[in-house]
Amino acid sequence: MGRAFEKRKSTIFARMDRVGKIFAKIGKDIAIAVKAGGPSPDGNPALRRALQNARAANMPKDRIENAIKKASGQGAAAYEIVIYEGYAPHGIALLVETATDNVTRTVANVRHAFKAHGGNMGTTGSVAFMFQHQGVFRLEPSGIDRDSLELELIDHGLVALDDGEGDKGEPLLLVRVAFADFGTMQAALDARGIHAVSTAFEYVPQNVTELPDDKTDEVLKLVAALESDDDVQNVYSTLA
Repeated sequence: MGRAFEKRKSTIFARMDRVGKIFAKIGKDIAIAVKAGGPSPDGNPALRRALQNARAANMPKDRIENAIKKASGQGAAAYEIVIYEGYAPHGIALLVETATDNVTRTVANVRHAFKAHGGNMGTTGSVAFMFQHQGVFRLEPSGIDRDSLELELIDHGLVALDDGEGDKGEPLLLVRVAFADFGTMQAALDARGIHAVSTAFEYVPQNVTELPDDKTDEVLKLVAALESDDDVQNVYSTLA
């Protein structure tokens, strides 16, 4: 009874930590969007995307409103997007996307994580060429003819149409486009009455490397250490 309870409690706490991290990330996205384009989503596409993602993550409405209000006020934190590059153990390339109001703190924490887990932090451009910056639209697949949609979207910049899943394991379709074609694809989906569950910009590796389980674990320990930092938004890797 005691062990089962402790295991369940640990699972619940882990989920709470994950949800808290997601909400914190979205809160920063909202703050960055408001600072750049104002508090009205009507004239701020970046804010519309952030709010869409907030709703998809079931972020409480009052928390969303507070994030907008806080970002609109004087003295609000000014977050800067900074990308750090490096290698995990066994030659796996990493891109670490951060949103920070203190670059000195963030770079020190990222460098420490690399060093503590057998990685090497690189210079700007050292691994970025291994990734393509893409826009990703996550769609609810029910009612969609996948083959027809794929043919229709090719002329609007479609790079790939992949299978994916949401936070609860539900199936999703992932529409991938080059970063520059994001607006074109958004308009094409809107014209077809297809509304994304969520959207994102991601760095997708052009090639991936497979490792045995023990070496994979070493890489994942570094990724977990980086992701645990409050300033880190996303970690992308060439690990298969």
